[in-house]
Amino acid sequence: MIFLVLAILLIFVSLKSLYSIIWVPWRIQQFFRKQGVNGPSYRPFYGNIAEIMQMTKEAQSKSIPFTHDIVHRVCPDYYQWSAKFGKTFLCWFGLKPRLALADPEMIKDVLPNSIDMIDRLDYNPLARLLFGQGLPGLTGHKWTAHRRIATPAFNIEEVKAWVPEMVASVSKMLKIWEDKRGEKDEVEIEVYKEFHNLSAEILSKTVFGSSFEEGKRIFELQEQQVTLTMKALQSVYIPGFRFLPTKMNKLRWRLEKETRDAIRVIIERNSKTTDSSNNLISLLMSGSSNTKELGPGLEIEEVIDECKTFYFAGKETTANAVTWAVLLLAQHQEWQSKARGEVFQVCKGNELPTEDKMHEFKIISMILKETLRLYNPVNRLLRRSLKDVKIGSLNVPAGTEFYVALADVHHETEIWGPDANEFNPSRFAEPPRHLGSYFPFGLGSKNCIGRNLALVEAKIILAMIIKQFSFVVSPSYVHAPTMRLALQPQYGAHILVRRISDY
Repeated sequence: MIFLVLAILLIFVSLKSLYSIIWVPWRIQQFFRKQGVNGPSYRPFYGNIAEIMQMTKEAQSKSIPFTHDIVHRVCPDYYQWSAKFGKTFLCWFGLKPRLALADPEMIKDVLPNSIDMIDRLDYNPLARLLFGQGLPGLTGHKWTAHRRIATPAFNIEEVKAWVPEMVASVSKMLKIWEDKRGEKDEVEIEVYKEFHNLSAEILSKTVFGSSFEEGKRIFELQEQQVTLTMKALQSVYIPGFRFLPTKMNKLRWRLEKETRDAIRVIIERNSKTTDSSNNLISLLMSGSSNTKELGPGLEIEEVIDECKTFYFAGKETTANAVTWAVLLLAQHQEWQSKARGEVFQVCKGNELPTEDKMHEFKIISMILKETLRLYNPVNRLLRRSLKDVKIGSLNVPAGTEFYVALADVHHETEIWGPDANEFNPSRFAEPPRHLGSYFPFGLGSKNCIGRNLALVEAKIILAMIIKQFSFVVSPSYVHAPTMRLALQPQYGAHILVRRISDY
């Protein structure tokens, strides 16, 4: 009898597995094919992950000329499959169907949609250790509660109040550059690392009200987590694997504990200060005290999760965007000259940028917008349908994931014209005509909460560098944009800088 029960159980499990691994994907694939949507064939359990990893490995194995036609390198899977199957196609990440989209009308249906219909993907549990359960990893009404509490820290007036501290940090960095130059005409600077350190200092001092040294340890711990997170994101998660005491998991646990402990120290110190400034920790902690203004607050562990997210995302995205902006200006001297003329007009003599002058940097704003079009830190956005939905003319079943091909849309000649892969900031003299054609910070209610901070910080950094130094691309620079967790130069960003007064 026992053997009979076990045999029946084994048959049941096998049939259920065949149903989930074979029948359901086949049925979904047929459902989309009937609507004219094709794509790479589904492979049991792993889907198309192996193909994606192979295409990525090949794309990153060689550098490219310093042009801005980069989709084939940073999104090789989308580039190759869209050429074969069309801009809208179906691929598979493990057992999950992913509908790739690059049509602005369809994107407009997906990104601003209600959280009850379309929401973010759940993180792989191993990747969640880097981001915590902060805003990017939250869904539904829990996301709404956290967003409501964190939003006041990033309104434009609050961000402008941080301008003097940003200026002080940039001044300190430029003094170091000047010291490196010494008596030489010019000096080579690897700006990718410089801007990461600078952004880390600014984030620590402004958003978290802590010193750079306190924040530095957290950034170092998170950097170690990045490699582990990349491995997790490129594989199918096996339920329960995160609890096994493997060598990698033990390292993940140690880094996670040290990061949380370091943030907890900053939170505890912040709670004892009499300073009433509205930095992020102060606002999150006031929310955790159940204030009437903010409603039900956050538990201390939730506050730590949010801090983990902003420590990483706030530094990574801004530093990378500024890196690409400087490289573009180093390559395109005519725009560097235009920007310098504007900076000297706005900040006369020895004046430094101030909060009331941010809106006067029109050319720099256009340069940043064009940079975010060509080299946005994120090359795709992922969502999932919670219910059956209509996207454009397509019927999309619940459980389908959406791959919004941001990089392709931002480089599409049908949208931006024949010069789509050229650096031309003047195209932003007027706003983009279509909502779904340009979305560097996302669209709808789930757009990037740190948008104001990133743009103000980037304007200050560019304005101050341009006013003090002239710069060109170094002969040692190798153009190899690559996606890690954000778009970055694979081999660093080397420029040659010379003091303006030397001309």
